Amino acid sequence: MTVALRVENLRKQFGGLVAVNDISFEIKEGEFVGLIGPNGCGKSTTFNCISGLLQQTSGRVEVFGEDVSEMRPDEVHKTGLTRTFQHTRLWRQMTVIENLLVPPRNQFGNSLNDRIRALFSNSRNPDEKQRLEMAYSVLDQLEVPHMAHNLASELSGGQSKLVDIGRSMMGQPKLLLLDEPVAGVAGPLAMKIFNNLRKIVDEEGITILIIEHNMDFILRQGVDRIVVMNQGEVLMQGTPDEVRGNREVIEAYLGSKGENQEEE
Repeated sequence: MTVALRVENLRKQFGGLVAVNDISFEIKEGEFVGLIGPNGCGKSTTFNCISGLLQQTSGRVEVFGEDVSEMRPDEVHKTGLTRTFQHTRLWRQMTVIENLLVPPRNQFGNSLNDRIRALFSNSRNPDEKQRLEMAYSVLDQLEVPHMAHNLASELSGGQSKLVDIGRSMMGQPKLLLLDEPVAGVAGPLAMKIFNNLRKIVDEEGITILIIEHNMDFILRQGVDRIVVMNQGEVLMQGTPDEVRGNREVIEAYLGSKGENQEEE
C-alpha cells in the first residue's frame, strides 16, 4: 500500500525548547488516522512542520514519496496535501458557496499571464460551471446544501468548521490534515462531522490525519489508527482498542482529565 505521509526523526526546537523530539510515523493511503495527546504535546507544531508553515530543525517529511522537508506551504500543497487550522479562517463577508469557490487549484491557469488575463477578463472561464457544481456537491456530501447562500458571518462555530472542511475539499486533496475540527463544537454536530469524514475516506479514498485533544471522544469515532504524542514525542501508535488499553496513554492524560471530557 502506498505511503501517503512519512515523518522521519522530525525535530523542532524554539531556542532551547524542544517542541517536537525526533518523532517518526507513517500514514498509508486511504487511512483515517488520529493524532492525539494532551495540550502542549507538539501536535500542531508537527502539523506546521509537515505543511511547511514551520521549518523543522531536523528530520524529513515525505508526501506520497516526495521530500517536502524544504518546501514552502504552496509547494507542499501542490503535492496533494491540504490542511485546516484549529480556528477557522473563512471570509466572513462572503457566502458559503463563495468561500468554497476560492481554493480550487489552477482555476485561473498556471502562468502569471493567465491569471492576470483572468482577473481583467469579462468572459466566463469555461471551468466555472464545473467548479460551481463541485462546490454544491461538496456541500451535499457534508449535508449542508441549505447553507450555500448564507454569509459566513451568520454561521455557528460548528457550521463554520464544516464549511472549512468543505473549502479544503475543493482543492481536491489526496492527503487532508485537520487541526481539531470539532474543538468547541457540541456533541451531536461533532459526531456528524466525524461521520462525514469517515465517509470521505471510504468513498473518496482521501487520506486524513486529524488532531484531536479529546481522547475519550476520538476513540469512539471509527478512526483506523491513532498516533499518541506526549511531551513532544510519540508515546505509541495503534488501533483505538490498543490505545484504550495502554496504561502509559491513560497516565499521560490523567493530569488534564477534566479538560478531556466531551462537551455536551
